[in-house]
Amino acid sequence: MRQLSALDAQFLNFETETNVANVAGLSILEGEVGRDDIVRLVGERAALIAPLRQRIVSVPFGLDHPYWVQDDTLDLDYHVRELALPAPGSDRQLSAQVARLHSRRLDRRHPLWEMYLIHGVKGGRTALYTKLHHAAIDGIGGADVLAAFMDVEPRPKRRVPQRPVEPDFAPETAEMLVRTAARLVANPAHLLRFLAGAMPYLDEIPVISRLPGAVPVSRATRWLARQVGLGPEIPELPKLSVPRTPLNGPVSAHRRFAFVDLSLDEVKQVKNAFGVTVNDVVMTLAATAVRRWLIAHDALPAEPLVAGIPFSLRDAGMDGPGNQVTLMITSLDTQVADPRERLDAVHQAMRRIKDRFNLAPAPWLRHLSESMPAALTGLADRAAFGLVAQTSPPINMIISNIPGPQIPLYVCGRRLLAQYPVSVVTDASGGLNITAFSYNGRIAVGLLACRDMVPDLHRLTGYLREALEELKALI
Repeated sequence: MRQLSALDAQFLNFETETNVANVAGLSILEGEVGRDDIVRLVGERAALIAPLRQRIVSVPFGLDHPYWVQDDTLDLDYHVRELALPAPGSDRQLSAQVARLHSRRLDRRHPLWEMYLIHGVKGGRTALYTKLHHAAIDGIGGADVLAAFMDVEPRPKRRVPQRPVEPDFAPETAEMLVRTAARLVANPAHLLRFLAGAMPYLDEIPVISRLPGAVPVSRATRWLARQVGLGPEIPELPKLSVPRTPLNGPVSAHRRFAFVDLSLDEVKQVKNAFGVTVNDVVMTLAATAVRRWLIAHDALPAEPLVAGIPFSLRDAGMDGPGNQVTLMITSLDTQVADPRERLDAVHQAMRRIKDRFNLAPAPWLRHLSESMPAALTGLADRAAFGLVAQTSPPINMIISNIPGPQIPLYVCGRRLLAQYPVSVVTDASGGLNITAFSYNGRIAVGLLACRDMVPDLHRLTGYLREALEELKALI
């Protein structure tokens, strides 16, 4: 058995009818794929993928974080479903179906995942939509889960676990309560570690950075550290004021989803011409698309937007199951009219937060989360989300860029044509999420939005294409 970390549990705690913590992938496959083939594949590979076999067991009275335990009755008839699009099976119809599926909460009585085989996609293609709960995986972990279903050749050898899966039973109530008591004793130590490690960085932690006094305390701590020669020189971040936009406020229970493909080679041409990174170009494309959308709605702020950027802690040497990610904040210079200046501004902003992250990749949010009694965190998470949505949002939106394999992959012998990420929008993170995933020479961009805030989400896919053409024209 494995207990959820405080960060994993937060994704359970904040969930409501409108804040839904599903993360997913939309796979587009060449040709037709039968449900029997998918069920057989999942049955064979489930032993390789722990989240597929585990369900949640709660601690009595919610006194501590839940546990993952093995579900020995994995019901593939329940988890693997199929449906068909009406003719002509366009991308718009597929997007609308994915948006409906993605807005539904997962049933916590079962392992927290569902897979939908979608027939009738235009061009003789088949779609496979796979969603898991964010409590079980982060973006990189989700990519790893999907990769377990994929092969580098059409007829792969059978893959088996390196060692047999051992039975994993739910802990007895008495054992849960003993563990809970031990965690309560450890809470002050986690809080001290948070305070010691995070004080110089309070101004970059979403939600916390919005608290009164957080930024002055953070800057004063850095100044004091410089005076006494403790620790590395920490670059200052500009003061980030989150402007009010149509993208912020309480989200509805309904979603819009859209997707678009961009050429990785063309993005690299821009990267090489201007001496920036692929991620800088992707961020600039997102900034340009959002700028045009805000202009079209007469809602462009005079100051830059503030974006949340997920950073994987696995790159900092932390590994393991569950969420190994932190969220950094950066300016998104939508107010800059010139595309070259906008790219330069994004590049400088991303370099600043990368320098900060490389200096202190410590998991401050985990230490803070672990310092709070689990019985209070559910109430605190929901209250915080509701409060910031109504008063002072910590960010305007989330943008993420995940590198993927640059070779063809196959599912059930069918070639994977594209892999689109489907992420999360919440009251606190804003009503728009743009996530990119590179695969086999293309960048697949998945856009998720609150339907009430961004009813015309498909306009942004066109804006992304136009933004790339605009940068290419400057070369």
